[in-house]
Amino acid sequence: MSYRKLQRTSSQRRALLRDLTTELLIHGEIKTTEARAKEVRSTTDKMISLGKRGDLHARRQAAAFLRDVVADVKEDGDNIQISTALQKLFSEVAPKYADRNGGYTRIYKTMPRRGDGAQMVILQLVD
Repeated sequence: MSYRKLQRTSSQRRALLRDLTTELLIHGEIKTTEARAKEVRSTTDKMISLGKRGDLHARRQAAAFLRDVVADVKEDGDNIQISTALQKLFSEVAPKYADRNGGYTRIYKTMPRRGDGAQMVILQLVD
């Protein structure tokens, strides 16, 4: 198989990848294990490619995968604007990579985890 099972059932694995991908798009970087980061890298690249396409079908495909969580809250006088992770993907993240053909993330290795010695990494979006 061409993917890592991460010692989870398929539904648990899909939920894990959805959560980590959403958090990466919202915050710009996450700290996780190396195996998880390598899997999240592929799903994040797919989501950013959908964001670059920008049509309705791409937006619906991304909405089916990403979690519907609040990414940012802006106050403008009496108006409060709430943006979700999907809106942030299509309005902020994807336009930043308009002239780039893939390779939207980078992985930095850090110290192993204290409890079990798992290799920890920082996965972040390329500037």
